[in-house]
Amino acid sequence: MSSAKSSRHQSKRLTIFNHKGGVGKTTLTVNIAAALAAIGKRVLLVDSDPQCNLTSYLLEGNVVDDLLDQSDTLKGKTVWSAVKPVVEGTGTVRSIKPYDLSIENVSLLPGDIRLSEFEQDLNSMWGECFQRKVRGFTVTTALSAVVNQIASSYKIDYIFYDAGPNIGPLNRVILLDCDFFIVPAACDLFSVRALKTLGHSLSSWIMDWKTIADLAPDNIYLLPGKPTLMGYIAQRFRVYGGQVIAGQTRYLSQIEKHVYSDIVTVLRKIDPALASTSMIQNKLGQVKDFSGLATSSQTEGVPISQVSAGTAEQRAVAAREFHSIATKILKRAEK
Repeated sequence: MSSAKSSRHQSKRLTIFNHKGGVGKTTLTVNIAAALAAIGKRVLLVDSDPQCNLTSYLLEGNVVDDLLDQSDTLKGKTVWSAVKPVVEGTGTVRSIKPYDLSIENVSLLPGDIRLSEFEQDLNSMWGECFQRKVRGFTVTTALSAVVNQIASSYKIDYIFYDAGPNIGPLNRVILLDCDFFIVPAACDLFSVRALKTLGHSLSSWIMDWKTIADLAPDNIYLLPGKPTLMGYIAQRFRVYGGQVIAGQTRYLSQIEKHVYSDIVTVLRKIDPALASTSMIQNKLGQVKDFSGLATSSQTEGVPISQVSAGTAEQRAVAAREFHSIATKILKRAEK
């Protein structure tokens, strides 16, 4: 069995992932990517959610409509356009030029609602991998191959997948392709409860892929299958008078506790390298509720630190918070 590691570009692949919706994954992704870019890193954003929220966030509505209208044609420029030949069995992945954004050093591989069809195929292809069928492996790794090609052509340093809020087949291959994942958690009961399901799902995916990799034919491109917990980001808590408001402080401590018990402990049973036992290491950062500024960020398609709304001080606070997170990502990813 060969993992074909020599074919994998050296860029770091990450996703900010929690299968619970409404935890601000896309907003975090944009702002952290912008902070990394400001430090000088070239970042590729991959909209791997069939809902296309990231694409709608960063591109004008008419551009998004045109992308979706053309995606199934030879003029297609979306992630579906890239994987379509492999999925339909007509060829290898297509080379797609990512969109350069107004955020310097950040580019985008646009999403597509057709990814929902790709996800259905991934479910059956997973079974074909267990049967050692080559098509199973080529379809399962198609998205990774697309990203790999772009990373190599455009000298990308960091790749962020923006995944949908579920634990389906598409997110399974995304997580298994990532070097690291970051868990976002809002200060509410449902975010805390979702952590247990996340840990068990990841554990199952990693163990299944280990079996598949052992069965794989020689000289075939494989997913690394070892997503490492980089840390968690507690967010959407409110601050008044310099203090977190009453009622939300308990959720901050619960998030820390459950990340350790429901994710760290579970992953370390598989491989101690997949998560750190350090509470300090596991906490990547905190992002308070920027309310109107976050909405303006989505409307204007720019990071919170660059929106026209709010005060200069509010934007500066956002810039500092995301710079701090980006600095920790660099330290942990490149050590």
